Amino acid sequence: MERVVIVGAGQAGLQVAVSLRQGGFAGSITLVGDEDRLPYQRPPLSKAYLQEDFGFERLALRPDAFFADQRIEVLANDPAVRLDRPTQRVSLRSGRALPYDRLALATGARNRRLAVDGADLAGVHMLRGAADAEVLRTELGRAERLLVIGGGFIGLEVAASARGRGLAVTVLEAGPRLMGRVVSPPVSDFFLAAHRAMGTTVLLDQRVLRLTGTARVEGVETAAGFHAADLVLVAVGVEPRDELAQAAGLDCAGGIRVDRFMVTSDPAIFAIGDCAVFESRHARGPVRLESVQNAVDQAKCVASVLLGEARPYDSVPWFWSDQGGLKLQIAGLTAGADHVHVADGGDGRLVAYSFRGDDFLGIETVNRPGEHMAGRRLLAADFRLARDEVARHDFDLKTHLARLGAAEGKA
Repeated sequence: MERVVIVGAGQAGLQVAVSLRQGGFAGSITLVGDEDRLPYQRPPLSKAYLQEDFGFERLALRPDAFFADQRIEVLANDPAVRLDRPTQRVSLRSGRALPYDRLALATGARNRRLAVDGADLAGVHMLRGAADAEVLRTELGRAERLLVIGGGFIGLEVAASARGRGLAVTVLEAGPRLMGRVVSPPVSDFFLAAHRAMGTTVLLDQRVLRLTGTARVEGVETAAGFHAADLVLVAVGVEPRDELAQAAGLDCAGGIRVDRFMVTSDPAIFAIGDCAVFESRHARGPVRLESVQNAVDQAKCVASVLLGEARPYDSVPWFWSDQGGLKLQIAGLTAGADHVHVADGGDGRLVAYSFRGDDFLGIETVNRPGEHMAGRRLLAADFRLARDEVARHDFDLKTHLARLGAAEGKA
C-alpha cells in the first residue's frame, strides 16, 4: 500500500489529502501539522476573525469527523524536524519517524521579523496563525491606538478591522506606496485615499528606528518622528519555510524549486503553496506566490500526479483582499507593467488593466467581481486584449470576452 505523507496541515496540505481520496486513492495519508488544531482557513484571521463575535468553528475547512471517515491521519502539534531522503522517512518533534513513498512539502511561510530595538516588547504582535489572531483580537479590545508597520495586504486588512472596532490607527509603510509589491500605482493611490477616508493615518517612506517602552510598547520612533501607540502590529512580509528541504539537500532558491508538476529535485518529493518556487507563463521567471488559489491548485496538481493522471500546473494566479467595505481582486501578475489603464474609478469601485508593451498582464478590480471573473477567463483562455481596446469609452470586458469566445467556437 502506497504511503503519502504531507508536511503542513494548512489549505495546501489538506487539499492534497482531499483530492487524493476524491480520486480513489486507497493508500495511507498522514497530514503533519505544527499547530494544535485541525486544518482551518487563514484569510479571515486578519479580517472577520478579529471581530469579537467570530468563533473559531467557522474557520474549519472540514468537520472533525471528516478525517476519520476519509482515513486521513492528522498529527497535530508535532512538526517535522528532519527529512531523511535515503531512507524516505520524516522525523517529528515527538520522536516518531514516518516512512513515506511520496512526500508533499506544504510548509508555508513565516513572518519576517523587524530587526530593531523594542520589537520584543509586550504589545508588539505579528499575525500568521489562529493563536496570533486570538491574542491580537483580545488586545484590540483593550487598546486605544494601533500602529501597523507595513502597508501590505495583512497590515491594511488589520488596520481596517481595527478602525471598525473604533481604534485610532496609524500605518507606517517603508516604501513609496501601499501594497507596492503586488498592485499597480493607481490601485495603491486608490487604497491610500480610501484608508485615509476611513480615518486611518497612513505615512509612506517611513524608516522605523526603534520601538519604545519599558515593560510594554508605548510608541514607534521613525527617522521622521515619534508615533504613540499602545498596540503594534508588525506586518513586513514573509519568507518561505524551506529549512527542512535545505537541510535535506533539495534544490532551493528563495523557496523550494519545483517543476511544472510540483516535483522537487527529488522525484519522490513535491512542494506546494507558499514555500514553492516555480516557472509560470504569467511571470518573467521563477515565482513564489502566496495565495489560497495557488495553494489549492498546486495541491490538485500533486494529487493528479499521484493518481496517475498527471496534469501540469498552469493556473491563472488570482488574489483578493478585503479592506473595510472594499474588495480588491487581482487576476494575473501585474508587476512589471509599463502601462496601466484605469477604466472606472468612481463610486468606490475601480477596474485597472495592466500591460507590458502590447502584452496584457492582468486586471485589478475593486468591488467589481464580474470584471474580475471575466479577466480570469480571458487570461485562462490566453485571449488577446489590446491597450487601444480598453481605452475606448464604450469598452466592456464581459462583452469583449463573449465575442472572443463566440469567434473561437466558430473557428
